[in-house]
Amino acid sequence: MTIHSEQAKGIALAAVGGLALTSDIPLIRLSEGEAWSILGVRSAATFLAAITIWLVWRAFTPKVPSLVPGLSGLAVATLYGLGSITFIASVYSTSTANVVFILAFNPMFSALLAWVCLGERMRPATMLAMAAMIVGVVIIVWDSIGTGNLFGDFMALSSAFFIASAITVTRASESEMGFTPLVGVLFPAIIAFAFVAEGGYRIDAPWWIILNGVIMMPLAFFCLGTAPRYIPGGEVAMFYLLETVLAPVWVWLIFSERPTTNSLFGGAILVVALVLHSLWQLLDGRRRRGLPEQLPL
Repeated sequence: MTIHSEQAKGIALAAVGGLALTSDIPLIRLSEGEAWSILGVRSAATFLAAITIWLVWRAFTPKVPSLVPGLSGLAVATLYGLGSITFIASVYSTSTANVVFILAFNPMFSALLAWVCLGERMRPATMLAMAAMIVGVVIIVWDSIGTGNLFGDFMALSSAFFIASAITVTRASESEMGFTPLVGVLFPAIIAFAFVAEGGYRIDAPWWIILNGVIMMPLAFFCLGTAPRYIPGGEVAMFYLLETVLAPVWVWLIFSERPTTNSLFGGAILVVALVLHSLWQLLDGRRRRGLPEQLPL
């Protein structure tokens, strides 16, 4: 596989995964359930779907990727699981705006970890795109920054760091990790059902959360878990920010909750930065190989 085709595949995987991830919040809202019940059912459905897909795949070919490839796979599964748990803790301990803003440090953490641990030098274009994205997120949450407490903010920061670390380990191992994040959801599922056992179960429209757990989350995490094999971790992490941009738009269309002007303006900055950076990656790959810079239609 050429460098250009690897970049294109990595960008496509990250884009599909990031877009699938944007459906998470709307489907949770449509389910109309209690938080821990939602988390438990979603995580359990994702885990069972991953195991089912893996077994069917294995029945047709022996080349199916490992669920947890060695110690690096175990580390990635654990990091994704910890990231989910700290994310839930942050949601219940600080403002949503603070969570969104702090999670935007995921690309920065990924790029810095790749630089320190893997020696992947950040290109100026990537640093500019990251800076633009952080500016966009600051605009989105500007009116609400500072309303959360220290513990919740620290949990959100921990979640961003755990996900960035998982991306970095995936990049370093060069192993097929598409199923590994899906196995990692077993940890938050166990935690969630422990809370459900104490507080009770309630989901009014379970088919939405089952759709989320069986289709959308496996698609999102499989693609985002595989993409670091082909493009740097900092670039994969930027596609996680699509949820910050598009989830409010889906909520607006479904529940008629109009985003603020700041949300629309900041979201536009994020999308433009992401699209321009992806196009630059493709053009730069063609230029390095001495091909015309016109993109195929």
